[in-house]
Amino acid sequence: VYGCAGWPRDRALAKKVAAKRQMPRRLANELALHEPDIVVFSESPTEDVVREVATRLRMNYVLFPSGGSWPGTLMTRFEIIESKNVPLVEGKRPKNLFTRHWGRGVIELPGGDTLVVHSAHLMPGDDPAVRVREVAAMLTSMKKDLDANRSMLLLGDLNHGPDTAEYSAWIDAGWVDTFADVGKGSGLTIKADTPQWRIDYVMAAGPIASQLVESRPLFEGAFRVNNADPRSFALSDHLPQFASFDLRK
Repeated sequence: VYGCAGWPRDRALAKKVAAKRQMPRRLANELALHEPDIVVFSESPTEDVVREVATRLRMNYVLFPSGGSWPGTLMTRFEIIESKNVPLVEGKRPKNLFTRHWGRGVIELPGGDTLVVHSAHLMPGDDPAVRVREVAAMLTSMKKDLDANRSMLLLGDLNHGPDTAEYSAWIDAGWVDTFADVGKGSGLTIKADTPQWRIDYVMAAGPIASQLVESRPLFEGAFRVNNADPRSFALSDHLPQFASFDLRK
């Protein structure tokens, strides 16, 4: 969400909205149109902003501190019964891995079922070496839940396209790319004025993957830039990836 500063942040209207602290309200209002149960932020703003957005959406939240400058957030209208930042199987976070964020939360759904949610923002750049190591570490951590066939979601800015070794590793491990499964069109998620790349995902695994109904980037409303209006700005340089599941299926 680009720190909740608006994008491009140097546009006069974006500066004005930020100065008046209106951005959290605008973000919450736009999200509320889609009636979300779960929201994940990459490049999260500070906790006071997160708290305001979560309060407006009547959601609980947990923060995932960053190894660098870009923390993450998990928000949900359900109860978060467990959470851990950088949930490696053993040891502490290696200095050069997960310098953005990675966190795991467990949500209790109506009826008592649980849903494991991973929020992640992986290393950007053309060189995939660090990202490959991040994905491998995450899959090692996820293996127990994957083997147990738990319902799981992986959401965030993974900073790789669907034609990469990193993407193949997710699919080989049993994750379902929700957009590839039911989406239409190219599914591009960045940038919010003229999208050119698909690097933001909602992945699903376990029983919830078979309950998928819809997946699409939200190239609409305040999430996109109107290129015909030089004053226009979006809520982030990325488009949100939206996915819907029918848990009655």
